[in-house]
Parts: sequence; C-alpha cells; structure tokens
Amino acid sequence: MLAALGGGPHRYSDLARKIAGVSQKMLTQTLRTLERDGLVSRTVTPAVPVRVDYELTPLGRTLLPVMQAVKSWAETHIEKVESARVDYDRLNADRG
Repeated sequence: MLAALGGGPHRYSDLARKIAGVSQKMLTQTLRTLERDGLVSRTVTPAVPVRVDYELTPLGRTLLPVMQAVKSWAETHIEKVESARVDYDRLNADRG
C-alpha cells in the first residue's frame, strides 16, 4: 500500500486496481489504519461522484527507503529462504 502511494496521490479506485487481490474491505481497513497512524492523508473533493484521494504524509514518506531496503534484501536472499523452507518441510514432514 505504501509503495503504491510512493509515486504520489491516488484515488481509491486506482489503489484497488494497483494492489492485486485486495478486497474492498481490506483496502478500506488498511487505508483507515494508515490514516490513523499518520502515514496516509485522505482528501475528499466534492464532486459527482465524490472524489477521494490518498497520499503519503511526510511521516509515511520516511518509510519508503526502509521498504526499499527490505525489498532489496528479499530479492537478494529469496533463493536461500526458499531452500530453508524446503529443508524445514522435509525435516518436519512427520510432525504435522
């Protein structure tokens, strides 16, 4: 969600299209939580239909470099993580 807003403000419907597989309920709940946490701002523009835009606050933008670092780490280490999962599943197959 934060990454989707990293490029600037988005309308609700744009976010719904950009974030694959997210339900309307989950998108709404997440946006409300991020707004409550001070990471996202919501702007309502009176129109027919009403236009609602979401964007990162200055605080929310401070998370972008952290998220990029985690993404980079994951891309670098995904093969090791997948290998560890296979090893774990093989060793623990009889536990289940």
